[in-house]
Amino acid sequence: MTTLMMILGIVVFVVGLLISIAWHELGHLSTAKLFGIRVPQYMVGFGPTIFSRRKGDTEYGIKAIPLGGYIRMIGMFPPGPDGRIEARSTSPFRGMIEDARSAAFEELKPGDENRLFYTRKPWKRVIVMFAGPFMNLILAVAIFLGVMMTFGIQTQTTTVGKVSDCVIQGSENRTKCAAGDEAAPAKAAGLQGGDKILAFNGEAITDWSALQSDIRANPGKDVTLTVERKGEQVDLTAHLIKNQVSKSDGDGGYVEGQYVYAGFLGFTPATGIVEQSFGQSVDRMGDMMQNGVESLIALPSKVPALWDAAFGDGPREADSPMGVVGAARIGGDVFTLDIPASQQVAMMLFLVAGFNLSLFLFNMLPLLPLDGGHIAGALWESLRRNLAKVLRRPDPGPFDVAKLMPVAYVVASVFICFTILVLIADVVNPVKIS
Repeated sequence: MTTLMMILGIVVFVVGLLISIAWHELGHLSTAKLFGIRVPQYMVGFGPTIFSRRKGDTEYGIKAIPLGGYIRMIGMFPPGPDGRIEARSTSPFRGMIEDARSAAFEELKPGDENRLFYTRKPWKRVIVMFAGPFMNLILAVAIFLGVMMTFGIQTQTTTVGKVSDCVIQGSENRTKCAAGDEAAPAKAAGLQGGDKILAFNGEAITDWSALQSDIRANPGKDVTLTVERKGEQVDLTAHLIKNQVSKSDGDGGYVEGQYVYAGFLGFTPATGIVEQSFGQSVDRMGDMMQNGVESLIALPSKVPALWDAAFGDGPREADSPMGVVGAARIGGDVFTLDIPASQQVAMMLFLVAGFNLSLFLFNMLPLLPLDGGHIAGALWESLRRNLAKVLRRPDPGPFDVAKLMPVAYVVASVFICFTILVLIADVVNPVKIS
């Protein structure tokens, strides 16, 4: 049964992956057609075509390998300086440029002269190239907000999980009380596991982050805690002490290895599935975006640990880069967890949403052959043409992105090597959930 559920989870994730890719390419396709650019192909996947159908002047199809997708637009690059489309050079770098230019025009038909991508104004080209990643962002935001506001997410609550017996400084590497340790204020006040804290000094409390802030802001003071215990409300008085505690991240969590002195009560909050308000969901979505950007920036620094995990005896960190294969395995693991079906669905949706957010951020890198590279080229063209107009100089014409193809091949080679490394790590030492 476990194997069957894992296979089901992988299949569900792959379907979500295909929908995400199709959605991305739909953004490019719809805006390209809106601006009159001819699109000969719209494909989901790579490799051999397993299904296709032509409608109008576009062939729509699905290919065998579900690791990406593409649309083909006529005239992605302008002709060479001599106006020719076909050319050859003995220089390997010039050959790359000429190959790219030739491919951009290989399906040129009579009447296509006014349907070429490069002839569109820069702002239209920016919209076409941005539309794909933007569709992924829309899907990620919609899924994240929907899951958080309907299914809820696992978070710390105002219910008491465990009461500390004594006061231990955060930096001390121990959990057991020693002779002479002061009793924890929570224990002295009579707080018990299972108590739900409703109010702090008469002010209603609805989330752990606010309660944590109130506790830390009142060292040395007597405070009143209103708790719900076995269906009844009970008022308890606790004397908060000043203690060394882990630094808060502002959202109820902690910053590892950093400590501050603040008010201390002495209990561990219980965790539970809590539906989020729209405002809370937006805040968490903002945090996810920030974490995603930081993770992307830190990607190169994670390569040594990833290499060690793939080819050495190093552990696979929980925040290690993960590819499609690793994500699919996580999708399979989700369906084998001993949790309610609703939470399995929520975790799977979160996984697909995270994939879409990663697609958006990654594609916005200003590097060819990514969408962000084409956007950067269009913006640069707009800047230099407008600057020429202001300085009353001749129009420099379209920026020839094809000249950057040697750089694009280098970037693509780096991405391919990184993808292979991640794939090996995902197979031999995968990220696991529990």
